[in-house]
Amino acid sequence: MERPARLCGLWALLLCAGGGGGGAAPTETQPPVTNLSVSVENLCTVIWTWNPPEGASPNCSLWYFSHFGDKQDKKLAPETRRSKEVPLNEKICLQVGSQCSTNESEKPSILVEKCISPPEGDPESAVTELQCIWHNLSYMQCSWLPGRNTSPDTNYTLYYWHRSLEKIRQCEEIYKEGQYFGCSFDLTKVKDSSFEQHSVQIMVKDYAGKIKPSFNIVPLTSRVKPDPPHIKNLSFHNGDLHVQWENPQNFISRCLFYEVEVNNSQTETHNVFSVQEAKCQNPEFERNVENTSCFMVPGVLPDTLNTVRIRVKTNKLCYEDDKLWSNWSQEMSIGKKRNSTLYITMLLIVPVIVAGAIIVLLLYLKRLKIIIFPPIPDPGKIFKEMFGDQNDDTLHWKKYDIYEKQTKEETDSVVLIENLKKASQ
Repeated sequence: MERPARLCGLWALLLCAGGGGGGAAPTETQPPVTNLSVSVENLCTVIWTWNPPEGASPNCSLWYFSHFGDKQDKKLAPETRRSKEVPLNEKICLQVGSQCSTNESEKPSILVEKCISPPEGDPESAVTELQCIWHNLSYMQCSWLPGRNTSPDTNYTLYYWHRSLEKIRQCEEIYKEGQYFGCSFDLTKVKDSSFEQHSVQIMVKDYAGKIKPSFNIVPLTSRVKPDPPHIKNLSFHNGDLHVQWENPQNFISRCLFYEVEVNNSQTETHNVFSVQEAKCQNPEFERNVENTSCFMVPGVLPDTLNTVRIRVKTNKLCYEDDKLWSNWSQEMSIGKKRNSTLYITMLLIVPVIVAGAIIVLLLYLKRLKIIIFPPIPDPGKIFKEMFGDQNDDTLHWKKYDIYEKQTKEETDSVVLIENLKKASQ
């Protein structure tokens, strides 16, 4: 039976052109799909729909082959629709064809293409570095930089949506920190086990509509940053330091990876230990405590002051991203602490004592030198005093001394004579 040429698809045309009289008849190819259309739901959910091909064989069980540009995300399914979450920052196209079986080797009909373009606007006005972090599975924080062609007084607004919401929400409190703008909104993990398999759709624009909107899709299995853990107990046992802490809320220990840092005050060194499994199995640990983890640090000196802190991140057992560390926990110390008051007092007293001892020693050495090596008199001074020139003043005083001496001797003689006379009478 001769086939009409209009029923030959792209690949069937090649078969028709090369078909000979002696070969087997080529497989019949279905006509293309009709009424292919595209629409956008929520913020970044793009939906393509189409109708079955006209003139399809009644004995054909239709299947539809589709893929995006560059033959990405190939799919073969019986549904007449396909959806995809994609940030609408660039043009995206879907190509659809029909065939009669699920055999991937079967050539589909002519592929029909439908594209959707991003919103209009100056690309230089769109915000850049739009990224979001899910903090402790309780709230999401997004930040971005202004576009190049943007006014400094631009009023930004952020919209978000995920499958647990009935409608698109607006982030209320926009803040600025340095060059970055940002906004945070509540995003609490729900009991639905498939919740983390979803994603959050983000759009940032301005109220006046002067900048080009910017989109992002944040998978809930990535960009997760836990809160820091809380250290509960430190203890020594058999030369090991036992550390016990409480994990951040909303996480289970098998989904976390830890780092324990121990700083020694005496050696002024710190050691960091990577911990994958932190189970409290030893009898020294406090047991039956919910959501706690433990680790034994080997070879820690108990007679010195040891300071411990811990940080945590998600692992790839539960999440796709394992690069976001939490902040460090509050520090906790154990061991003998040096008496700082006594240490400062000694620093002040010892120099004073040493200085005083040096001064006393110097004085003692000087006196000892005088005793051992007495000074030798200068003969020249002695002869000078005996035979040296005497000036008029010196002679005057010497004469006066002689006169007083003579007067005193005469007076003493007179008194003595009178006393003798009285005694003889």
